[in-house]
Amino acid sequence: MGANLPMDRMQPTKPPMSPLVEAVLSMTQEMARAKFAESSKPWNEFCFDEADKAITSADFVAMEERILATGYRFDWSSGISVDCRPEIYKPRGEGGSVDESFSHPDAPQGEPDENGLALAGVGDNVVRADQNMRGTARFIRTNERVLDYLTNGVPAGTIAIIDDSGGTLTAPIIEQFAGVICAGGTVRSHLGILTREYNIPCLMNAKIAGISEGDEVVIENSAMAKTTEDYQQGIDRVARVWRLVKQEA
Repeated sequence: MGANLPMDRMQPTKPPMSPLVEAVLSMTQEMARAKFAESSKPWNEFCFDEADKAITSADFVAMEERILATGYRFDWSSGISVDCRPEIYKPRGEGGSVDESFSHPDAPQGEPDENGLALAGVGDNVVRADQNMRGTARFIRTNERVLDYLTNGVPAGTIAIIDDSGGTLTAPIIEQFAGVICAGGTVRSHLGILTREYNIPCLMNAKIAGISEGDEVVIENSAMAKTTEDYQQGIDRVARVWRLVKQEA
């Protein structure tokens, strides 16, 4: 059946690359061509025997320096990255300190409904569940906070809001979370895999705004889970995050 379909329907359309990805790809290709020419080796020999020696970490450092020389600064998903190398990352901006909220410029927001729930963002749902998860937002951004929770325990009902998609920072305490909202990564990232294994409601690649430490939030983990195919085909499938707004007496 597929043989009779137009080519543009037989293969998924890939989303366009970002300018940074295009620049890195172009520089990598340029570097590989130059190294290959310098080697005077046949391509197969260079590719399988010489490339790992010819292309060094110093080459990639030089590539990074070329990017930074244009005035470009990298986006960050972990606040620790900014602390370690502030000269290469964009500033923290609004809500950049450890215990404050952070706001994504593309996060959708709304007014409270009859239940006091105000839309505060969206994310990629890792695993679909029967019910949404409600809990207390707590920002997990530092080793010190992880050590404190490791020593004294994670407060019950914690919805962990995390910059970093790696999962390494929170791995020792992740099973104690009621839910996770992560500003980076995908459902296939390390953190997404860990939450899936522990059956913890989780939104990755989240864009949130207006959520502060201690706010009551709800994760729409009853929404459809995002798949690898969704990413490949550029399908925008998101789950929502709400913030509970206290009603005046």
